[in-house]
Amino acid sequence: MTQERQNEAEARIRAAMQQLLAGPVPDGLKCDVKSLCTLAGVPRATLYRAYPHLKAEFDRQRTAAQVAGHRPDPRLAQIDRLKAEVASLRERLARRNTEVGDLQNFRAQALSRLAAQHDEITALRRELASTTETRVRVLPSR
Repeated sequence: MTQERQNEAEARIRAAMQQLLAGPVPDGLKCDVKSLCTLAGVPRATLYRAYPHLKAEFDRQRTAAQVAGHRPDPRLAQIDRLKAEVASLRERLARRNTEVGDLQNFRAQALSRLAAQHDEITALRRELASTTETRVRVLPSR
């Protein structure tokens, strides 16, 4: 490979690095080494063999961008956003499940109390109907 072709390939790789890191990433590509090689028109083996310093630089810049919160690949940002949304929805679901459990317990207690009151009323009515001597007094009706 001549020096001129090496310089040309290096320039294409650097341009592809800038395009991928600056975003948006072209359709069908990602912000990775495979896409870098595809965009630059250089085989991956050539990148690893002849330009390891460019690969290392790309990895370093990509990592720095991710640490800084910049996502050159919008799909990665979308994945992060969706993961956060899923976590939020799971938390809401857990709270709702707790609320439903509490309401079911309240309902069971209320039904139990109503049943006990009904039983007491029924027993008092039987006692009233069966004897004249009782501790239950009949109130005059209106």
